[in-house]
Amino acid sequence: MARRTFDGDFLKRLDALSIVSRKVLTGRAKGERRSIRKGAGVEFQDYRPYATGDDFRYVDWNIYSRLDKLLLKLFVEEEDLCVHLLVDGSASMRFGQPPKLDYALKVAAALGYIGLNNLERVALAHFAGGITRMLRPRRGRGQMHPLLDFLSTVQAEGPTNLNGCLADYALRVQVPGVVAVLTDLLDPGGYADGLKALLRRRYEVCLLHLVSEEELHPSLRGDLTLLDAEGGASREVSVDRQALERYQQRLQDHFVEAERFCAHHRIDYLRTSTAVPFEDLILRHLRRGGFLR
Repeated sequence: MARRTFDGDFLKRLDALSIVSRKVLTGRAKGERRSIRKGAGVEFQDYRPYATGDDFRYVDWNIYSRLDKLLLKLFVEEEDLCVHLLVDGSASMRFGQPPKLDYALKVAAALGYIGLNNLERVALAHFAGGITRMLRPRRGRGQMHPLLDFLSTVQAEGPTNLNGCLADYALRVQVPGVVAVLTDLLDPGGYADGLKALLRRRYEVCLLHLVSEEELHPSLRGDLTLLDAEGGASREVSVDRQALERYQQRLQDHFVEAERFCAHHRIDYLRTSTAVPFEDLILRHLRRGGFLR
């Protein structure tokens, strides 16, 4: 199924990638990911001297009988990572060539493939004014078919409620892990409270901010009627050089605010134009940003 979405050479390159987590996340099931924590696990790692309060069950009594030294056995634990992919399907995501939503869905498909290929659990959600549909965490390469079926049904329609949707997801899916939020951040209500809600529930957040080239460099000129794609309101405007300069300044302010917020809250932030080749985003920019390795 994945081979019908991506070509064979791209899939081979995806096979070599994994999703990076800065945290140690131990779940109910054991995956193939090695944690940086040492403790009771499945593979012996090293010894260290016994210290008061250590569990006697992990003392190597064979060494004690020979050397009269109390040494504690250390093991590498495996961690169970859950990858959450949250896709903004509001009406503003229809905009651009290619549409921002189409680009977001390809990114979600690639990240889902990487997660499933590494035997991580992968969850999906599509949201706009509310959470429209969810795919609960699942594991295994055989789950790629349901993942792609889910993504094929996502359409861009309705208003955005980033704060409400992200907070709702944090409450409903209480399986902390790495969460990638794919959105254009076009919500008059903002996004800060929703991202903070994910952080409070111990999610490790990556914000993928998608913009179109037309949003970055509008070609509009003259007297126009602009229509709000989500609210339906219209406004008569006159677009001249000064108006475009004011637009560019507000756009840059929006970008800087998002970058500062994410840096302050230790949220990984990556902004990309949909004109950037999709393969470059996955194979170069997300790796350079540390989300993939």
